[in-house]
Amino acid sequence: MAPKTARARRLGIALRTHREAAGLTLEAAADEISSTRSTLSRYENAQTLVSPATVRALLTLYGVGADEVAAAVQLAKDARKPGWWVSYSYLLDRRTIDFIALEAEATGIANFEPSVVPGLLQTADYIRGVMRGGPHTLGDDEVEQRVQFRLDRQQRLTSDQPPILDAIIDEGALLRPVGDRSVMEAQLHHLVKMGELPNITVQVIPLAAGYHRGTRGSLHILEFADPEDPIIASVETVAGQMVLDRPGDLRTCTKIMEHLRTVALSPAASRDQLLQLLKGR
Repeated sequence: MAPKTARARRLGIALRTHREAAGLTLEAAADEISSTRSTLSRYENAQTLVSPATVRALLTLYGVGADEVAAAVQLAKDARKPGWWVSYSYLLDRRTIDFIALEAEATGIANFEPSVVPGLLQTADYIRGVMRGGPHTLGDDEVEQRVQFRLDRQQRLTSDQPPILDAIIDEGALLRPVGDRSVMEAQLHHLVKMGELPNITVQVIPLAAGYHRGTRGSLHILEFADPEDPIIASVETVAGQMVLDRPGDLRTCTKIMEHLRTVALSPAASRDQLLQLLKGR
């Protein structure tokens, strides 16, 4: 089963939209191309990659214009290109792969973390501490593979066309030791440094804010360049990453993220807080 990338989602939405505009059911459309209802449903839900030839056949059946067919066929070709994360697939569960594939195409990333520093802003030593304290017992080689994977994820932040990252961190995560004293000091310095980049905003929710709507767990919201790509939300559970794309869930997650921004310190005050934490160490 292929990862659900933003391109694959966009293509699936287009296939469903054009089929419905043509007045065809899944069964009727599948019969016309000698396929099955379940296969066509997987194409539309981006659960299975659809070949460029099948895209052409379906959109021609739906009466779509030549230019739009050509664009969709190219999208199908692009969706089949392997991402950088493919070489790490053996390390990850399916839900995490889906999330990373989407994150790799996002132009805007909002992330709230209540217990740890956001993964995109973690130092190598901090990552090691997190991996060694995780739910699975990992050997040294497995830890280092996961460290490298997360560092590779971070490279987009300093690329020529980086995504916008809004990182909101509960102060409790900054007070919780991961590794020894030098690891935490280096991590706090790294947060200050990354917050100086024009595409990164770091905000801290002080303990004084009390119980707030994000206290229960981490939250990601991904936005994409194409306005036809709906946002994606993701929450971390004890069972792993859970990607949410239903409108009701997205509205709830968006409201929570907006609330977290209001209870967090401003970026400038957050920087001061990080420096104060460093001074007190």
